[in-house]
Amino acid sequence: MSVILSVAHNELRHLVRSRVALTGLILVALLTFAAALTSRAYQADQAALRERLQHAADQDFAAQPNRHPHRVVHFGHFAIRPASGLAAMDPGVEAYTGNMIFLEGHRQNSANFGDARQSSLLVRFGQLSPALVLQVIAPLLLVFIGAGMVAGERERGTLRQSLLAGVSGGALLAGKGLALGAAALAISSPAFALLLWLAVSGGARLSAVLLSAGGYLAYLAVWTLVIIAVSATARRSRSALIALVGAWTFAVVLTPRISPELAASLAPLPTRVETDIAVQRDLRAMGDSHNPNDPYFAAFKQKTLKAYGVARVEDLPVNYRGLLAVEGEKLTSSLFNRYSNQAFAAMEAQGRLMDALAVISPTMAIRRLSMTLSETDLFAYRRFLEQAEAYRYDLVQRLNRLQATAVTAADDADKSKSAAAEARSRISADHWRAMPHFNPVRPSAADVVSRAAPAFLVLLAWLAAAAFFVTRAGRRLNGSAA
Repeated sequence: MSVILSVAHNELRHLVRSRVALTGLILVALLTFAAALTSRAYQADQAALRERLQHAADQDFAAQPNRHPHRVVHFGHFAIRPASGLAAMDPGVEAYTGNMIFLEGHRQNSANFGDARQSSLLVRFGQLSPALVLQVIAPLLLVFIGAGMVAGERERGTLRQSLLAGVSGGALLAGKGLALGAAALAISSPAFALLLWLAVSGGARLSAVLLSAGGYLAYLAVWTLVIIAVSATARRSRSALIALVGAWTFAVVLTPRISPELAASLAPLPTRVETDIAVQRDLRAMGDSHNPNDPYFAAFKQKTLKAYGVARVEDLPVNYRGLLAVEGEKLTSSLFNRYSNQAFAAMEAQGRLMDALAVISPTMAIRRLSMTLSETDLFAYRRFLEQAEAYRYDLVQRLNRLQATAVTAADDADKSKSAAAEARSRISADHWRAMPHFNPVRPSAADVVSRAAPAFLVLLAWLAAAAFFVTRAGRRLNGSAA
C-alpha cells in the first residue's frame, strides 16, 4: 500500500509542477463551480416563477364573473410543471419540452414555453450544468492529463527502472490511477458539493442524491481506469493520446449525437402535422353532436331518453345540451389519449434503443441515470402531461355537468335571442371558485430509484470491464520487466 501511495504522491507532485496540467485542472474546477452556482440559482428562480405563475393562473380562473359554464370551458386554465430539486444538477430535456400547458375544452394541447424555444442558440447547444461538465469536459481533461502517465515513463526509460526496482505493474498503475482519480475528484468537487447542499437543504431526495453521486463517481472511475490502461499499453504518449481522444469522441460526442437519429429511423414518430391531420380525420368520423341525423348521437339521444323514461328531450329534468357536452368531451378525450399514448409508445421504443447503446458508451448510461434521478427525463415529462390531462378532463366535465344541471334547457336555447334568457343562463362564479387546483404528484422515491437502477448497473459493468482491462495491463508490465 505504501508503494501505491508513494507512486500517487509523486504523480500528484508532478501534476502540480506541470503548469499546463495545473492550469487545466483549475479552469475545469472553476467551470464546474460556475455551472453549479448558476444552475442552482437558475433553478431556484424557475421554482419561484412557476409557483407564482400557477398561483396567478388559479386567481385568474377564480376571478371570472358569473358566466355560462361553457364560456368558462373556453376561457381555459393553465397547468405549470413544478421544478425538480435535482434539475440544478441536470436540467435534462426540460429546455425542449416546455413546462406550461393551456387547458381548454375539446382540445389536448402540448406543453409550451420551453427555454430552447424562447432563448438564443446557446440554450439549444446545451445549458451549462454540472452534468454537462462532468459528462463531457471532465473526461477530456483527464485524457490530456493521464495519456502520458505510463507511456511517458516508457519513453523516458524510467518505467523499466521502476519495475526492475521491484515495483509491480499493478502497484504502479494503482498509484497512477489514484493520482488521476484525485484530479477527477478535484475538478468535480463543486458538483458534489451542490448535491450535498441539495440533500441537506431538502431540495432533493437523499436516495436520488446518493445514487447520482455514486453514478458520477463510477463514470469518472471508468474513464480513469481506461486512461491508465491505454497509457500502460501504448508504446508512446502520442499514440495513447490519439487513441484516448478517439475513444472520447466516439463515446461522448458521436454516440450520443447519432443515437437519436438511429432511434428515430428504427422507431419513427409521426410529425405533428401528420398527427393533427389524423386527429381531425378521426374527429369527423366520430360524429357531430349538432347533427340530429348523426348515427352515434341519435343513438345517444335515444339511450338518454330511455334512461330518464321520457319521450322528448324537452321533458328531460336536465339540460340535454349539457349531457351532449359531457358525452362529446368523453369521446374527444379518448381519441386524444389514444394518439398521445401511441406517440409516447414510439418515444419509449426510441428510448430503449438509445439505452441499449450504453453498452458501447458509458456516457449514454450516465445521461440516463442523471436525468432519471433529476426527474427531468421523458418519463417525468409524460407524467406531467398525463396529470395535466386528467385535471383538464375533470375540470371540463365539472363545467359540462353544471351546464346540464344549473342552466335550464329553455334559457340555454334562447340565450342568443333573449337578453333575459342570456342573463339567466349565467350561473354564480362561486362554482369555479370552488373548483380544485392543479396539484401534480411526484413519483415516489422508490419508483425513481427503480427506474434509474438499470443505468447504474450498466455503469458498474463498465467499471468492472475497465478494472479488468487495467489489471491485464499491469500483468503485461510485470511480464515486460521479466
